Amino acid sequence: MEMRTQQMARRQNRETGDPGFGILPACAPLANPYVPYQQNNPATYPAKNGVVRGTLFPGLDLPFMGMTNDVPLDDTPLHELQALGFALTELGLYLDTHKDDREAFELFQSYARLHKEGKAVYEAQYGPLTMIAAAEGETYDWMSDPWPWEYEANQKEA
Repeated sequence: MEMRTQQMARRQNRETGDPGFGILPACAPLANPYVPYQQNNPATYPAKNGVVRGTLFPGLDLPFMGMTNDVPLDDTPLHELQALGFALTELGLYLDTHKDDREAFELFQSYARLHKEGKAVYEAQYGPLTMIAAAEGETYDWMSDPWPWEYEANQKEA
């Protein structure tokens, strides 16, 4: 019976030109999603660990099939900015649902200050990180060489 229903649906799709969305077989199990509820004042990883683990919150660190990423980021200014940006995003999402968590908000403010200061230092040394930052100078230097990831070229200039 199930096979006949699938065949009828395919024939109807061919005749009408409708690609359809397929039919879920009767024996297919339904998914059982689970989203852990975050309590107030959860423990947090340091920003550099959080970006590697994929979450700032150990309580949400649920490795897929037991696989974990423990390879640390290189100690570079760009990686530090990336880690701070990731932590700000994670904390911002947390604060969307936990507005009264003062400790998390203070950590958010601290990371925001560090990110702002680090970005200013980074851009002074390597140039703008975004096109918007390129608009803040006297000339447009978004495409100026060398790019920050061109390690050898930056070493020669330093």
